[in-house]
Amino acid sequence: MLIHPQFDPVALQIGPLAIHWYGLTYLAAFAFFVGLARLRLRHEPYAAEVAKDLWSPQDIEDILFYGVMGVILGGRIGYCLFYKPTYYAEHPLEVFAVWQGGMSFHGGMLGVFVATAVFAWQKKRHWLWVTDFIAPCVPTGLACGRVGNFINGELWGRLADPQLPWAMVFPQSGSMLPRHPSQVYQFLGEGVLLFVVLWLFARKPSPMGAVSGVFMVGYGLMRFLAEYFREPDAFLGLLSAGLSMGQWLCVPMILIGLALLVWAYQKPNARPL
Repeated sequence: MLIHPQFDPVALQIGPLAIHWYGLTYLAAFAFFVGLARLRLRHEPYAAEVAKDLWSPQDIEDILFYGVMGVILGGRIGYCLFYKPTYYAEHPLEVFAVWQGGMSFHGGMLGVFVATAVFAWQKKRHWLWVTDFIAPCVPTGLACGRVGNFINGELWGRLADPQLPWAMVFPQSGSMLPRHPSQVYQFLGEGVLLFVVLWLFARKPSPMGAVSGVFMVGYGLMRFLAEYFREPDAFLGLLSAGLSMGQWLCVPMILIGLALLVWAYQKPNARPL
């Protein structure tokens, strides 16, 4: 069996200043987003809109700012509402105690939806035209986050067969039993694989909303499958039908993504990508 390397969470210490690996993965996520978004501006039809001053590199920085705010606020509020509503209803001030941890991807995604809607309204652009632009740039950021989870030895997987070549012991789990390295599964699925699929799909002509729909269906499926190998939250366990909270939150995401794809390909006047 493999043993988790037990990385030092601090990547660099300069006097009282500590730079954590998790912070570096966030920086890497932002860098990937900016780099890929700049490439997107060179692809049609966005390149044609750049020539008409309808899009510009400044828009990327603005979207990133709005997106970060949406992720932080939505992720925290989503965690409080989806995972511990009773506790935070009794301790409302602790909603702001973000240093204690507790973020929800699905809440963060809803926060990004709101943030991009505000950006689209200010720029007088169709909201789906904006989400189609950013969707292929997101999975690399998700992959970076999973790297941070693995370095920290958190969000470990369920118990695995000791004969599994990559079964790993996570001492942080409180036991020396072999587990699935679910962070790696998610890195490969909702990070690498989803990025390749979305990037290739986005390069081909498709109606407005299709890229966003593929992202929602793709992430929802990858996360749903990965949850079978990820240890459910101790304070929740498995819910009805033997599914985790993460899986139940993926169900409406997949359904909305499918509905968006149907709408996109049935709408005759949808703007082509």
